[in-house]
Amino acid sequence: QVQLVESGGGLVQAGGSLRLSCAASGSSTYGMGWFRQAPGKVREFVANINWSGSRTSYADSVKGRFTVSRDSAKNTVYLQMNSLKDEDTAVYYCAASGYGDNPLKYAYWGPGTQVTVSS
Repeated sequence: QVQLVESGGGLVQAGGSLRLSCAASGSSTYGMGWFRQAPGKVREFVANINWSGSRTSYADSVKGRFTVSRDSAKNTVYLQMNSLKDEDTAVYYCAASGYGDNPLKYAYWGPGTQVTVSS
């Protein structure tokens, strides 16, 4: 069993930055992903990283602005978000034990953290 807890969300002005963290209990040998869900919209893929941190992938909408990384010693995955836009406003979820951009492929989920970007 893996438990995930996200932190680092909040209110930020457009153009600003936030760093989200996802602390995981249990094994660190999982592929991890970040997803987000805005009100009235489906949950969408943001980024993922493999178990070793050697491979990452991003949604086109965040490529060049967001960076996913992991610290296996701390069992923590990060999402550095720069140049934030209004359309980045959503609840951000951390997911574990999966890979790819389909949320159905991930077995474990955190409760989510709200990110609000104001213009």
